[in-house]
Amino acid sequence: MPENEKRAPELSDDLVLIADAARKAGEIALGYFRQDPEVWWKGGKSPVSEADLEVDRFLKEVLLSARPDYGWLSEETAPSQDRFAAERLFVVDPIDGTRAFIDGRPTWCVSIAVVEKGRTFAGVLDCPVLEERYTALEGGGAFMNGLPILARTQGDEPGDEIIIAGPKAMLALLPADLSARTRPHGHVPSLAYRIAMVASGALDATFVKPNAHDWDIAAADLILREAGGAIVNSAGESLLYGGKILQHGALLAASRALLEPLKLVLSQQPGSEAGGSGL
Repeated sequence: MPENEKRAPELSDDLVLIADAARKAGEIALGYFRQDPEVWWKGGKSPVSEADLEVDRFLKEVLLSARPDYGWLSEETAPSQDRFAAERLFVVDPIDGTRAFIDGRPTWCVSIAVVEKGRTFAGVLDCPVLEERYTALEGGGAFMNGLPILARTQGDEPGDEIIIAGPKAMLALLPADLSARTRPHGHVPSLAYRIAMVASGALDATFVKPNAHDWDIAAADLILREAGGAIVNSAGESLLYGGKILQHGALLAASRALLEPLKLVLSQQPGSEAGGSGL
């Protein structure tokens, strides 16, 4: 390598960086939690609190100070074309599950991913109220609080009960044989955390309505992949992040053995292309 050519940081170093940043960001958010933070409405339908904005400012300063050559994509920062010139990209949701946060419910998390060429290589979800911290590095496995996690296999055999989350309208489209052995799970307000529940084995699968954004799922995608599952779209394809289109169509997150039978539901979902509403 020429002396003047910079070597990209090791992805393991990036994981340490984002895990530490997410932990500190969670502590900042906790200072606003159940303290009646000020809330605004984006487009009249999506809430953002002063905690979201404060955490976003903190993470942008800390992460880009440590990695000035990286791009930045966050729910609370207007997307910039500058990210296309960067080899690596931080994809951030300062508080995934803002509605739960505002309501004083514990199911929210800080989500940070490091993306290269559209693919997540390091990801962290920090859920401070639940005291759960999920981490994953490409090829290195997935962990919760330092312990390995794996997607469930109990539901992979015919006759086994399976636990599935997601919109009732999508669950209603399950084939009869799968519907008969499915136990629906109640609503989980943080999409990233819902996917982490599949990775940890608390769920077998979750459906996702159209309109999930990159920042909702980029970190959770890797955590699930390293735990033995996957997120796919209606074509059965894995997702890419940080491109020109930041929204996705109907999605399925599941253990690998359940992907094939469950993805049939996606093709029946109206508006399975990107641009629908809700999660």
